Amino acid sequence: MEHPPQRRRLAALGGVVGPAVFVTAWALLGRRLPGYSPVDDAISRLAAGGAPDRYVMTAGLVALGTGLPLYGSALRATLSGPAWACATATGLATLGVASFPLGSPTPDRIHGVFAGIGYATLAATPLAAAAPLARSGRTGWARLSAAAGLVSGASLLATVAGPGSGLFQRLGLTAGHAWVVASALDILRTTGQGATRAGRQAGGRRH
Repeated sequence: MEHPPQRRRLAALGGVVGPAVFVTAWALLGRRLPGYSPVDDAISRLAAGGAPDRYVMTAGLVALGTGLPLYGSALRATLSGPAWACATATGLATLGVASFPLGSPTPDRIHGVFAGIGYATLAATPLAAAAPLARSGRTGWARLSAAAGLVSGASLLATVAGPGSGLFQRLGLTAGHAWVVASALDILRTTGQGATRAGRQAGGRRH
């Protein structure tokens, strides 16, 4: 899928804005909920039915859920392989988490299914990017992608072990989201450089 440079840059911004809004929401709201522990309690509790700021946390989930598919379209235009599909699936699963909050009339297991899909696909995004990056000669990025995916996956898997599940959830999500933000910024940088070179070449031809 080919995007004009400006459109690609706008899409890549979804990979910066979405995670930033989401992280800001859970970092701030966790301090406001009485008895809430970021070490032991899941982020979803902040958006659960009856939570005082649930609409704010839900807005953070929606921002992430809409930002990641936009970012995925920019990633598809710049990197081969299935990483873009993993990022897009993460966004859609996040919208599912927002649509079926804990404590709502729907069973909590539906929420859990969407959350599980989101965890798996988030960890898979940098892992799926590692091989294409290595083939393109970007070995540093490839190693960073593999490390981010492994840390994210291992941390999110540890959330089912019991103690410290909230801490492991935050560690796993942050590792995955940090990679998304870094790669989105790289798309913005390289796309901007390409557009500048194209503009200079066009200017030279006019003269």
